[in-house]
Amino acid sequence: MSTSDLVPPAGTGSAESSSEARRLAVEQLLAQAVRMVERSRPMPFSTSVMINGEELLGILQKAFAALPEELRAARWMLKERDDIRLRTQREGEDIIAAARARAEQMVQRSEVVKAAEMRARRTVDEAEERARRMKLETEDWCDQRLAAFEAMLHKTATAVSTGRQRLQDTRLPRPAPAPAPAEPDDDIFDQDMG
Repeated sequence: MSTSDLVPPAGTGSAESSSEARRLAVEQLLAQAVRMVERSRPMPFSTSVMINGEELLGILQKAFAALPEELRAARWMLKERDDIRLRTQREGEDIIAAARARAEQMVQRSEVVKAAEMRARRTVDEAEERARRMKLETEDWCDQRLAAFEAMLHKTATAVSTGRQRLQDTRLPRPAPAPAPAEPDDDIFDQDMG
């Protein structure tokens, strides 16, 4: 299976299945990078390993390219939540202002003062209740979306952490230091020693 087969094409399936497919593609790409490092040959006299840099870079770039859509979606959800909250607040304020203006007009008419006060109070209460309900619904919706995104990020972070741990576990031990050279006799001249 090539790495290009791991990233799903855009616009296929539902949003959740596409998101899940992209998450799985990222996990598969990261697992492939980990396997590449695990199978790499160690360099002589070193803890470093020989890896095809272009191939590993390609895998990591594809994994990185699969993530930003999710991150953009999260930023969009936060912005959308703020926009909905502001719009709800403005609508509530408009409704309350309209109710107050209407109440003031009705108060000016002496015959319907009591009826106007009751109606204005009821309108204000309904507007405040509607604004509160809209705010709670908006926060619930945003919380659900952010929780799903948090779970996906947690799984990805766990996969990355596991990969890094595997990399650390596969490190070769360092070679023992070379023994110190014996001190030369003063009587003998060695051209290599100077």
